[in-house]
Amino acid sequence: MTPGRLLLAATPLGQAGDASARLIEALGNADVVAAEDTRRIRILAQNLDVTPTGKVVSFFDQNEAARVPWLVEEIAGGATVLVVSDAGMPLISDPGYRLVAACAAAGLTVSCLPGPSAVTTALAVSGLPSDRFCFEGFAPRKHAARLTWLHTLASERRTWVFFESPRRLGECLADAVIQLGADRLAVVCRELTKTHEEVKRGTLAELAEWAADGVLGEITVVVAGARPRVDLETLVAEVNELVEGGARVKDACAAVIGENPGAPSRRELYEAVLRARG
Repeated sequence: MTPGRLLLAATPLGQAGDASARLIEALGNADVVAAEDTRRIRILAQNLDVTPTGKVVSFFDQNEAARVPWLVEEIAGGATVLVVSDAGMPLISDPGYRLVAACAAAGLTVSCLPGPSAVTTALAVSGLPSDRFCFEGFAPRKHAARLTWLHTLASERRTWVFFESPRRLGECLADAVIQLGADRLAVVCRELTKTHEEVKRGTLAELAEWAADGVLGEITVVVAGARPRVDLETLVAEVNELVEGGARVKDACAAVIGENPGAPSRRELYEAVLRARG
């Protein structure tokens, strides 16, 4: 018997029209649809005017481990199993990892039907650097654990993205101010692609104040990476090079500071240049 395959499919974040043609086809043809929420996937199928012909089963955090052996057996027996989460890409802070690992270990085919993802959508609209980034999943629920988590990210130079509950967003942002600094830039994306979508940009202090009274909806947060610190000796050398070329010391300091994010203040650099000159 020819083995079947595991399909991982991204589902719309909010607008049914974002569903891919391949997702629609898979919903109608898969032998098994393993859904994080069977009710929501049936509603999506109805909105897409497609009727699942296969068995629709629940597949969420609490039953994933128990479901995996049966699903692997189904795939090995020739079935096509489609895994979908409530919204976005499966496995991204959603169920699916154990099943993919088990299929890979068994030499079974695993394919992905790409599509919506809150992580990349938030990153794209954030206005923060997107050439390098990392995803941190959900922020820790407990205050102490959250402070530790934020502390470990304080020096992360890549832009980072994480999910947060709307109920804890204000507290999380307030903790971020403590650990990362009030002026660190960040973006809160609420209800991405939905009717009440909101993208709120600002410093952590501004966003913490905005969220203090509570917010509603699905939340994705994007935080600017730490600015690199450049040693003062190197900056002084750059200033002296510009001065030798004819620039005034103050103008040279301003130029060097502008080209080195995270550098000391202009006054600190100016005083360091004067000290070096004796």
